[in-house]
Amino acid sequence: MEKKQRLNRLILFGGVYVVEGGLLTYFSAFNAIYLRTYDMSFSRIGLIGGIMMVPFVLKVFIGLLSDKVNLAGLGYRKPYIIIGLVLQAVTIFLIQFVNPVNQFGLFLTFMLLAALGMSTYDTCSDGLSIDTTPKEERGLVQGIMVGGRALSSIVFAAVFGLLSASGNWWMVFTIMAVLALVVLFIALPVIEAEKKREAVSQKGVFTAFKDKGFLLFMALGILYPLGLYGSNGMVGPFLNEGLGIPLDGVGAYFSVFGVGTVLGAVVGGPLVKRFGRRNSITTALVLTVIVTAAMALVPSAGMAWVVVFAFGVAFGYYETVYFAMGMDFCDPRIAAFMFSITMAVGNIGIGLGSPLAGVLVDNMGFKAMFVVFAVVHVLALPVVFGIFKLRKDMR
Repeated sequence: MEKKQRLNRLILFGGVYVVEGGLLTYFSAFNAIYLRTYDMSFSRIGLIGGIMMVPFVLKVFIGLLSDKVNLAGLGYRKPYIIIGLVLQAVTIFLIQFVNPVNQFGLFLTFMLLAALGMSTYDTCSDGLSIDTTPKEERGLVQGIMVGGRALSSIVFAAVFGLLSASGNWWMVFTIMAVLALVVLFIALPVIEAEKKREAVSQKGVFTAFKDKGFLLFMALGILYPLGLYGSNGMVGPFLNEGLGIPLDGVGAYFSVFGVGTVLGAVVGGPLVKRFGRRNSITTALVLTVIVTAAMALVPSAGMAWVVVFAFGVAFGYYETVYFAMGMDFCDPRIAAFMFSITMAVGNIGIGLGSPLAGVLVDNMGFKAMFVVFAVVHVLALPVVFGIFKLRKDMR
């Protein structure tokens, strides 16, 4: 029975991140392109991206609620996952009927609710993974999660590219909604392991903030997504407007990006286990600096295939190692809350990076934007060294 439930949980973790991958593929590669069909400026698009991060910054409260409240006696994780999937499915379906310029407030409201749904099932799935995964399997679980999301991006980048090129944006939104409902049925058979949960005290919460290593990890959690997601969010428009690649071609490039991300995630788990956290995240960070700078030097659409693939590898590897480290810092009594803190801090970085990317592109161009974000990753290196100097137990 336990083996079957373990398999059910692993399928759920992968499925949840497939749903997330579909929506994130739209946000990162196609949302800007979709809004440009309404002649919206990059600065305003970047502003929307920043506002969209609010539900993810608020994940700490979702995590705390999940740790403390057994919703209607149905569990601490599963019912919240179901609610998040339903909320995303409904709102992302309705977005297609809203004009983002003439009905900007309504459009932003639906986008925020869809993001809230994602942040809810994402946070509680992370909590469930920490509840049920021994330390030696955390790299495997994060590899499944990051790999599932990346595999989703391979498929949906190509599909969304073809649909957007033909103007069928309504099908893009409908597919994302249906996908969430499919995973909803995957969640239903999962049974939460019954265990006694300790009360979450203020003392338990704030003890972690006295750990200088954890504080530095949160600083890394701002810098890494600021540079990684900020630059990644503009890869689609760069390929389309900077290199003149048509929309269906952009989808193909993002499929290649997804293949790279899956590879980075698949090798990331075993490499973390073999070489340790310090060596793995340092390697991931150096690789990210190189590929981000390389984006600024891409001379042609042909060379872009190689660089986009390498970007994907760096993306998947970095995320797998970073999230595995995040699990290590979590107090098991308040797992969802602690992990949501690390993710919320990361989302602050994304929220800062998205508007910054838009401003940089409008004022300096795509290439300068990639150079700036490569420098951001360089600045993260001393932070990484500081973390492991303070936390020798995490070698």
